[in-house]
Amino acid sequence: MVLLCVLFGFLMAATPPQPKKQPAKKKARKEARKQAKQAKKDDDRVYLVHADKLFFDRWRNNNAQVLQGHVEFEHNGAQLLCDSANFFEEENSFEAFGHVRMYQGDTLSLTSDYGFYDGNEQLMQALQNVVLKHHETTLYTDSLYYDRIWDMGYFQEGGKMVDNTTTLVSDWGEYHSDSRMAIFYYDVTMVDKNFRLTTDSLYYDTNAKVANIVGPSDVYSGNSHVYSELGYYDTQKEQAILLNRSILDNQGRRLTGDSLWYDEKSGISEAFRNVVYTDSVNKNMLLSNYGYYDEKTGYAMSTDSAVAVDFSERDSLFMHADTFKVFTYNLDTDSAYRVMHAYNKVRAYRKDMQAVCDSLVYNQLDSCITLYRDPIVWNLNQQLFGEEINVYLKDSVIDHAHVINHAFSIEDLHEEKLYNQVSSQEMFAYFRNGEMREAKAKDNVLVIYYPIDDADSSYIGMVSMETSELRMFLEKQKLQRIWTPKSEGTMYPMTQIPPDKRFLDGFLWFDYVRPTSKEDIFVWRPKKKGTEIQPSKQRKNKKATTTDL
Repeated sequence: MVLLCVLFGFLMAATPPQPKKQPAKKKARKEARKQAKQAKKDDDRVYLVHADKLFFDRWRNNNAQVLQGHVEFEHNGAQLLCDSANFFEEENSFEAFGHVRMYQGDTLSLTSDYGFYDGNEQLMQALQNVVLKHHETTLYTDSLYYDRIWDMGYFQEGGKMVDNTTTLVSDWGEYHSDSRMAIFYYDVTMVDKNFRLTTDSLYYDTNAKVANIVGPSDVYSGNSHVYSELGYYDTQKEQAILLNRSILDNQGRRLTGDSLWYDEKSGISEAFRNVVYTDSVNKNMLLSNYGYYDEKTGYAMSTDSAVAVDFSERDSLFMHADTFKVFTYNLDTDSAYRVMHAYNKVRAYRKDMQAVCDSLVYNQLDSCITLYRDPIVWNLNQQLFGEEINVYLKDSVIDHAHVINHAFSIEDLHEEKLYNQVSSQEMFAYFRNGEMREAKAKDNVLVIYYPIDDADSSYIGMVSMETSELRMFLEKQKLQRIWTPKSEGTMYPMTQIPPDKRFLDGFLWFDYVRPTSKEDIFVWRPKKKGTEIQPSKQRKNKKATTTDL
């Protein structure tokens, strides 16, 4: 859920008062009561309005007037009723028994089986089957103190609060009738039609229907679980803002950010600053400073220092782009699939493989990754580039690759100016268990390679060849044999290689562009001017398949 909170400035930062601070609170209450009494010098008496019976027995009733039948009191605008009462007129207080009721204005009522009202303190203690109603909010408990000076009821032995859509339960709590704010502590559970929240500290605005999270909290909704220590949820708008590195879990997928924002009605969520999205099912991760997701359309976007991490292999692959976007098709069907776009300035790094291009598209339907505009791929000492590169996956492992137009493969032999080279219109590579087993070049194939003497592993010479097709078969990444149809070529001894024959036309070694670490993917280094590939006028969009073998 899960982002936008700093702009709203909504949440309170202060830690709510704990029960252990009651002495300071009582001192403040006494001062407030003293001031209230001074303002009401002539109107601080509890008045007996009606009783069916009244009698007095000092010895049997502890100096109290005994009232029975339809007993009614009035005090400073409050109406208090019960079946019977002991009225201590000198102490300005009374005990109430049976159907005890207190009404304050048209919006607040308090009922219980027993009550004790202190007129000097304007404090009602209600016991057994206590129900406090205020507007649309109802509080149930077995022991409640209602302070009329502070317009506050509080309980310490468990209570339940209910409004139109929400139920709150806790061990200790307060309800402020002036602000309509409820404060709950210890084993707090909040249940709404869409979620269940458990925490030890919660503020709930019963007027605005907003729950404020002010301590470690867990929110459960469907398959989702949210952990947050600071935030709020608007139960009417069904919107949430979560701060302090809140965490959203959903069936193996986890979203974390400095702040998360979620609108349940629209299905839109946003994440802000240090955003981490982890998919433990598919073993990938997305890092950024801003993330957006629309669960109704399946559209997602990530930007600002965005990095996609794939940890399905032994070594993780790190990919950076200015922006990542994900589009979902056939949502909520068995044929749903996703397409991811990465642009601009894409750079990827893994220990054994690196890549750069201007933009990239991954289509889940055919498990194809396409690299556009000056794509280059490095594998150990090999470099491959062309106008477009398609990489096909099978069970998240590379199955085959297709280079379209201006295909050029180079292998650095780690000797001065010695490179195996192949150029053609198209190239194909086929893999087994992640290792290349065959490579093929088609149309206008030009080759330069250095065969090795098996006896002493020295280079025999340089072969320059031209053919229509070239197939290379490998085992454990070592060349086993080469096949070509009719071809023309020349072999030069090592000491007689013409300098102008060492490199094919279009040879370029882009070591200055190659990412050198996962941190280096953020540093964009373009090709030198004039070395960019010029797109073909008629591009062949043929897709490679196993039938090409």
